[in-house]
Amino acid sequence: MISPDSTSLPDAATRSIVFSGLAKRSHPRNEGSLALLVKMAKMESFPPNAVLFTELINKLCRHGATSRAWDFFHEVKDAGGSIEAPVCNALLTDLAAIQDFARMNLLFSEMKGFGGRPDVVTFGILINHLCKSRRLNDALNVLDAMSSPDSGVSPDTIIFNTLIDGLCNAGRLQDGLSLLDRMKSSHACDPDSVTLGIFINHLCKSRRLDHALNVLDAMSSPDSGVSLDTIIFNTLIYGLCKAGRLQDGLSLLDRMKSSHACDPDSVTYNTLIDAFCKAVELDMAHELLTRMEKERVAVDVVTLNTFVNGMCRLGMIGRWATALFDEMIKEGVSPDSGTCSTLICGLTQVDIKSYNTLINGFSKKKRSDKAFEIHDEMYKAGLRPDVFTYTSLIDAFCKAGDFSKVDKFLNEMVDNGCKPNVVTYGTLINGYCKAGDLEQAMKIFKSMDVSMVPPNTIIYTILIDSCCKNQKVDAAIDLFDEMQEKDILPNVMTYTAIFKGLKNHNMSDKAFELMDKMSLQGCKPDYVTMDVLTGWLTVIGETERLRLFVQQKKTTSSDIDSGNPDV
Repeated sequence: MISPDSTSLPDAATRSIVFSGLAKRSHPRNEGSLALLVKMAKMESFPPNAVLFTELINKLCRHGATSRAWDFFHEVKDAGGSIEAPVCNALLTDLAAIQDFARMNLLFSEMKGFGGRPDVVTFGILINHLCKSRRLNDALNVLDAMSSPDSGVSPDTIIFNTLIDGLCNAGRLQDGLSLLDRMKSSHACDPDSVTLGIFINHLCKSRRLDHALNVLDAMSSPDSGVSLDTIIFNTLIYGLCKAGRLQDGLSLLDRMKSSHACDPDSVTYNTLIDAFCKAVELDMAHELLTRMEKERVAVDVVTLNTFVNGMCRLGMIGRWATALFDEMIKEGVSPDSGTCSTLICGLTQVDIKSYNTLINGFSKKKRSDKAFEIHDEMYKAGLRPDVFTYTSLIDAFCKAGDFSKVDKFLNEMVDNGCKPNVVTYGTLINGYCKAGDLEQAMKIFKSMDVSMVPPNTIIYTILIDSCCKNQKVDAAIDLFDEMQEKDILPNVMTYTAIFKGLKNHNMSDKAFELMDKMSLQGCKPDYVTMDVLTGWLTVIGETERLRLFVQQKKTTSSDIDSGNPDV
C-alpha cells in the first residue's frame, strides 16, 4: 500500500493506477489524498501524461483545493516533471475564477522558463480575465505580445471576439470596429457569426440602427464567409421595433428566409407581434400570428400574453382576447400568472361568455386557483355564473383533488337556482372516479334519476371503466345491461372498458356475448380493443373465436360502407 509516509518509489504501473484513481475520485480533497500527491511528486513520481495531469489539476480546483493544486503543480515542476500548456491552462482558469491575479501573473511568467510555452488557449484565458476586470488596455497589450514574430502564437477568432465584446461593453465601440479591421487585415483572421452578433447587439443598444444594418450587409456578403443565425436577426429586429421602425423589422423578417435560409423562431414573431400590438396595429399582429402558425413556429405563453395584453388595453377582451385565449388553450399553450392578471384587469363591460371562456381555459390547464379568481371577478362585475361556469369550476377543482371546493360550488350552483346538466354530472362522476371514490360517484349517478337528468354513454363508460378497475366487474355488467334497457348505445370505449374487466376475471363467455353484440350494433373495435382481445384470447386458446370476430368486423364495416339496410 502507498501512503503519505512511504519512502520507497512505486513502480510505473502502480503510479499510473494511483494517479488515475485519484483523478476519478468524486472528492479528492481529503488530506491523505492531497498529501499523497505532493509526496509522490517529491519522490519524482509524476502523472504519466498531460491528460491525466490536467485532469488531476481540474479535479482539485473544482473541489476548492486550488492551493493544493498549485503546490502539486510546482512540486512536479521543481522535481523536473514535464509540464505542458494544457496543465498550466487548467490552473490559470481556476486562478482567474477565484481572482488570484498575483499567481496568474507568476504562472504566466514561469511558463516560458520551464518549456510550457503559452498557447492560444493560455492567451485566451488571460485576455478574457483582463476584459472581465475592465483592464482593456492590458488585454490589448497581450494581443500585441501575441502578434510579435517571436511569440509563436497567432490570435484566433475567439481571442478577437473576447476583446471586441470587452471593448463594446466598456462603450469603446469605435475601438471594437478598429479591431475588426485589424483582425481581417493584419491577422487574416475571419470574423464569424459571434463577431457579428456582438456588434449588432451593441450598435442596437446605442441606437445606431442604420450602422447595425450596414454591418449586417457588409458581413453577410457571399465572400465574407459569415453564416447568419436567428439570434443575430432577432437582436436587430428587437432594436428596430424598440425604435418604432416596425416596417424595417418586417422587412428583416422577410429577408431572413429569402436571402439567408435562416428560419425565424417564436422570439422573432413575439417581438414583432408585441410591437404591432403596442402600435395598435392588431390586424398586422394577427397576420403575423397566422403566419407563425402556418410556418409551424411554436406559439407559446409569451405570444398569448402579448396578444391578450394588447387587446385588453384597447378594451377588446370580449371580442378577440377570449377567443384567442380559448384557441391557445386548444393548441396546448399554458397560461401563466401574467395572463390571468392581464385578463382580470381587462374584464370590464364584457358578457358572461368571456368569463366562461377564461374559466374553462384555466380549468383545462389545471389552474384551479386562476379559475377561482375569474369567478370572483364575475361577481364583482355584477354577473351571475351559469351552468357552464359552475361545470368548469367543478372540473377545475376535481382535477385539483379539492372536493371541498367541488361541494361548495355544487351547493352554490343549486342555491342560485342553476340546475346541473348532464355535463355537470359527468364531470362530477369522472372526478370522483379518478380520485378512487367509486361509491360517491355511484351516489351522484343514482341522484340523476331524482333530478330527471338522463345519463349518457359517456357517463356509463366512465362508471363501467371505474368498476372494472376496482374489481367490480359484476357491477360493470349490470351498468352495461342497464344501458341496453334504456336504449343508450355503448361506443367502442364502453366495450373496451368492459372487455378489460372481463379479461382480468377471465370471463370469456360474457366477452363472446358482448363481441357478438358489438358486431350486430355496427360498433367497430379500435386498436386498443383488438389489443385487449388479442392479448387475452390467444393465450386461452380462443384464436378461432378471435378470427371470427375480426371477420365479422370486416363484414360489418363492408355492410355499413355499402349502406346495407339490414344493418
